[in-house]
Amino acid sequence: MNRKTIKLRAKLKNGVTTVRSLMLHPMETGLRKDKKTGKAMPAHYIQEVACRHNGELKVTTEFGISVSKNPFLQFELEGGEKGDILELTWRDNRGETESATTQIK
Repeated sequence: MNRKTIKLRAKLKNGVTTVRSLMLHPMETGLRKDKKTGKAMPAHYIQEVACRHNGELKVTTEFGISVSKNPFLQFELEGGEKGDILELTWRDNRGETESATTQIK
């Protein structure tokens, strides 16, 4: 994908980093039919999301076809310091990947 598909924010408060991300993705299940042709629309959905803190893997999660279009994901990490780097990466069922980085604020 050629456009920025992940909006990523991280904020430290009381020793806990809250990470918020919005991933722009069609999340097509493969179960719907095209209204014009009547043919099944091919599946296209995020399968895995991973988050690294200063290069160390901290969180992984798996998505499936039941996750809505443009999924929002929020989670908390213990620790971290202002200025540390977080990287969020997704991989979909077509092998496409996208990553975004941000600094903890």
